[in-house]
Amino acid sequence: MPTTVITPAGPATATSTHTAVLRAEFRLFLREPGNLFWILAFPAVLLTILGLIPSFREDDPALGGRRVIDLYVPITVLLGLITSAIQAMPPVLTGYRERGILRRMSATPVRPSALLTAQILLHGAASLASAVLVITVGRAAFGVPLPGHVPGYLLALVLSVVCGLAFGATICALAPTAKAATAVGTVAYLLMMFAAGVWVPVQVMPGLLRHIVEFTPLGAASQALDQAATGGWPGWAHLAVTVVWTLVLGVGATRLFRWE
Repeated sequence: MPTTVITPAGPATATSTHTAVLRAEFRLFLREPGNLFWILAFPAVLLTILGLIPSFREDDPALGGRRVIDLYVPITVLLGLITSAIQAMPPVLTGYRERGILRRMSATPVRPSALLTAQILLHGAASLASAVLVITVGRAAFGVPLPGHVPGYLLALVLSVVCGLAFGATICALAPTAKAATAVGTVAYLLMMFAAGVWVPVQVMPGLLRHIVEFTPLGAASQALDQAATGGWPGWAHLAVTVVWTLVLGVGATRLFRWE
């Protein structure tokens, strides 16, 4: 009677399974035109609409000679991140858990962590792609200067993306169902839009409100990106706030997340 020998997956096999999961999730991601629009296109569309307002293209002495449209490039960069990490990702992962997909995967060579990693990579990449598109539109359509301090801008952007993904992972950990994740994500989305300065740029908020907002993850990120955009190194206080929020949310999501 022939004997079947099952050998454990080695590093090469583990890598290939993670790649296969990433490819499958990428194909599913592309089948969601709504998410693609709101993550990739909407921030650039919003920036274009704001840039068509004549007063937003005029130098404002209250802003040190800068224009309102200059302030909105870092803000709309964060808008794509907020949409991707906080509103789009949590319902997907929570839905997988709700339908038992993560539990069934735990009994196969493909670990559930591969699915989680794929979602984080896809939404992180989508956030960065949205940022590139916004910066390009701002420069090409409205003459917004490119980031003056590129290393500082890249650091602030990467920290912002990681912090946003940690925020989204925390929502995944806390929400029991996909509907709950959508509801919680919508509330968090609106709050973070305000903190990032979508309705009122952080730079022109009243003093006390501005100081409060700067202690939120997206408020600090907005200030750090704006400082790097104007040619300076992002404020260490703003970078520190972003890092602390990332650590707190990341640890919390890791401890609270359940596969089933």
